[in-house]
Amino acid sequence: MRLTFASYNIHKAVGLDRKRDPERILSVLHEIDADVIALQEADRRIGARESCLPRSEIDDSHWRLVEVAKRPRSIGWHGNALLVRRHFEVHEGEALDLPTLEPRGAACGEITVEGHRLRIIGTHLDLSGLRRRDQIRSLVGFVEKCSRNLPTVIMGDFNQWGRATGAMREFSDRWMVVTPGKSYPARQPVATLDRIVASKHWGCVEAEVHHTGLSAVASDHLPVVATLDLIKK
Repeated sequence: MRLTFASYNIHKAVGLDRKRDPERILSVLHEIDADVIALQEADRRIGARESCLPRSEIDDSHWRLVEVAKRPRSIGWHGNALLVRRHFEVHEGEALDLPTLEPRGAACGEITVEGHRLRIIGTHLDLSGLRRRDQIRSLVGFVEKCSRNLPTVIMGDFNQWGRATGAMREFSDRWMVVTPGKSYPARQPVATLDRIVASKHWGCVEAEVHHTGLSAVASDHLPVVATLDLIKK
């Protein structure tokens, strides 16, 4: 089974022109056309934490939400949201808290695709290296404690510049870290902040940063994309 995964920090739908344009973000998502998408900064940070993307637009798209929100106008948890193909079966969604001094978390869901049950997690890690290490340990610990050894993909804005340094060392050899390339800032990217990390159930076919005229202005990050094959065992 082959699936395309994408991670995109949408910057609350505010582009480099300082305009909030949810339709532009949705257009970028349609350009990518991934099977599973992790969004960061998908909800506003204060007040009712309402979604930056109209729920009605998502409901009319190729995707459906993995429900993790604890507030009625949100689509995620601490800004992390998960979208999956509408025909995928979604079993459950869970909001995960991460150790931090400021609000950080992760959105987790279990889905079934072509008879295979999978776990997907979207997250946005801290600016502090020490906190990032703690947060990755927390995510890995959560997966290891789960009763089902499911093929798992963790996606998000890791806020880590080095490809295999710092907090990324917290992933053991049981994980495959895919760093598609420089994704921040969007117009002239210099930093590899966004990643897709997969359990060893997966093999990576290809990975890229989605850099188009539209994605270069829609957010301050570019989306990253990876095509993964589920390895038969």
